[in-house]
Formats: sequence, structure tokens, C-alpha cells
Amino acid sequence: MHFRSFGRLDYAPSALGFGAMRLPVVDGAHDRIDREAARELLVRAVEGGVNYVDTAYNYHGGTSEEWLGWALQGGLRERVKIATKLPSWKVERTDDFDRFLDEQLERLGTGIDFYLLHSLDEDTWRDNVLAHDVLGAAERALADGRIGHFGFSFHDRYEAFELILGGSDLWEFCQIQYNFMDEEHQAGRRGLELAAGRGLAVVVMEPLRGGQLARPTAAAEEAWVAGLAELRSAGHRPPDSPVEWALRWLWDQPEVALLLSGMSTLEQVEQNVRFAGRAEVGCMAPEEQQVIARVRDAYRKSTPIPCTGCKYCLPCPNKVAIPDILELYNDAVAYADVGGARTRYTWLDEETRAQACTACGECEDRCPQGIAIAGWLEKAQSFLAVGDDGSG
Repeated sequence: MHFRSFGRLDYAPSALGFGAMRLPVVDGAHDRIDREAARELLVRAVEGGVNYVDTAYNYHGGTSEEWLGWALQGGLRERVKIATKLPSWKVERTDDFDRFLDEQLERLGTGIDFYLLHSLDEDTWRDNVLAHDVLGAAERALADGRIGHFGFSFHDRYEAFELILGGSDLWEFCQIQYNFMDEEHQAGRRGLELAAGRGLAVVVMEPLRGGQLARPTAAAEEAWVAGLAELRSAGHRPPDSPVEWALRWLWDQPEVALLLSGMSTLEQVEQNVRFAGRAEVGCMAPEEQQVIARVRDAYRKSTPIPCTGCKYCLPCPNKVAIPDILELYNDAVAYADVGGARTRYTWLDEETRAQACTACGECEDRCPQGIAIAGWLEKAQSFLAVGDDGSG
């Protein structure tokens, strides 16, 4: 296991962190963790050198924290740091921070080393965090020792990341979605470099984009296999697994403190621990970076809608979440992940889904890409909600 730096803190995290959000479950029930099987994964990860475990208030239907507290008994707790998260969107009163934190401490049965405001975006920052003095409550929790260090996880556009990052002197670390396909998405590389430049540790989540990059599409597979052949003929010894390629792309960057993997099988734990043994900064040759670029291009050419996520189409008079829906449709096609896209579509508020579109044309007038948005929304509704093949 390689160990890295963690911003300005005196802590050397393992290159791989254990994410407790995709644990094995009983009978397919998300809130019924298979406790013994999940603990076996955690034990193996810790034995392999993992020293950072990440959970949250709402993971596995609210059962992940309690499971983790139980699983760390018997000597494991002393070998790891615990990170968990406040459900920021649920903060509606000034005392909610303390109420949630106290509940989480009880669930875990131990102290919290790293505490994050979960899934911040611009709206949650304004309407929940600032409106109810969450930062003041966090400062008091740091002072009285209930939490060791304070940070946030993030899902929004770069401009919101910049706003939140500059909104407090309490931040010591942050967590962003980042992988070789999301270099310009959400916080992206700009956010990574901005936070690291300010002395924050940056924890990476979704390094495989929810598993999508572990299952290359036909076009991506073709680009990857061709790249492997070229590298080998030139005398290189590149990784054989697309998973290791994706993880090494992250570990190659010094600004990445560690990456989180939500592992649900022993095979995944063994594999990722093995990969993390080769997780040095600068571990990718320039020729390997070129192969990654070609695979990235293959994915991007598979997206049917040329949406850049600029959001000039908003606000929609009917409150349709246009960029989100177009992104889900593109993801379903580009990554051959129809099931995942349909699941994420249900997470959108019903009134913001594509069926609310009246084809008024306002969004199309503002779209710099000239996208026929109304037609694509109709197709997305059929594809994501009904289960059509989306081809017509």
C-alpha cells in the first residue's frame, strides 16, 4: 500500500480508502447490510493497509454508520480514521447540526476524525448551511472535540465549488467526484487544483464513475485494446485492467490525497489493494496518458446529444431539469448504463422530469449548441421512464 499526503494535516492516508456505501446486503434489501460479509471486506482492506473509512448518515438507508461502529470493534478502530457526513439538505433549524452529529456519534460509538457537510451545491449552501449557521456549529464541534477535522463533499458546477471553498476558513479537506471522464465536470481538475493550492486535502469519490469505467463499451474497449497493443509492441508493460488504468490516472496526480472505492466483494477489495500498491505519483507514462485520452474520446463520441452542461437553457418556465435529463440520457448511451440512468432519473423531483416539457421553445432559443431540446426531452422521457430502447 502506498501512503500519501493529506493537505496541510499531519496524516498519511492510504492511497485507497474504503467507502461504506455499496456493502453486501441481504436479499437485495439496501438497508439490510450483510454484517459479517461486509466486515470481512473491511478487515481485508485494513489488513492490506487501508487506513481511511468513509460513511454517511444516509448510507444504506441509515444503517451504515451503526454497522461501521460494530465492525471496527476488536482492534480495527485504532488502525483507521473515520469520515462521515452531515445530511446538509436536512438542516432546517439552527440546532439540527448538533442533533444529527450527536445521533451519528451514538451510532458509531466512537469519535469522528473527519466530518463533512454532505453533497453541497449552491442551493444547499445558501438555504441550509448559511441560513442555519452550520459553520458556527461546526466550529464549536471542532473546539469541543466532537469532530477532529471539517470539510465538505460536493456535487455542482465549478462556480459553486469556488463559492463554497471561499466561504469558510474552517475547511481542511473536501471530497469531489473526479475521474478521467469528469475532468471538466462538476469541480473537475480546476477544483482539484484550486483546493489543493489552498492547502486542502482532496478526497476523490466515483473514481470509476459508479462502476461505468470498469465496464468499457465496445468503442472504448476497441480504443483501449489498440492502445495496449501499441504500448506492448514499444516495450511498455501497461496494466491489463481498465479499472487499474482509471485508478492510476488519479493516483498519478499529486493533488489527489486518496480515492474512495465502494467495494462489495472480496475480489474487488483484493484487486484494489493490489493496485494501490502501485499508486505512486507519476505512475503513468506519457504514452499511457495518450491511451487514456483516446479512450476518453471514444466515450465522448458515443454521446448522442452535444450538450456541454452550460445551463443557458435555464431557467425553464416549466421547471424541467433540462441539463440533468440530457446528461442522464447521454450517460445511458455512452456508458451502456441504462439501469443506472433510469434509477438516477427517479431521483429527480417528478415535476422537474421531462414530461413537464411543453415544447415552448425558450430553451432552444438560448442554446448555444442549437440542440433540438424538446425532441430530446421527449425521447429521454420514453427511454428513462418507460423503458423504450431510445433509438427512435
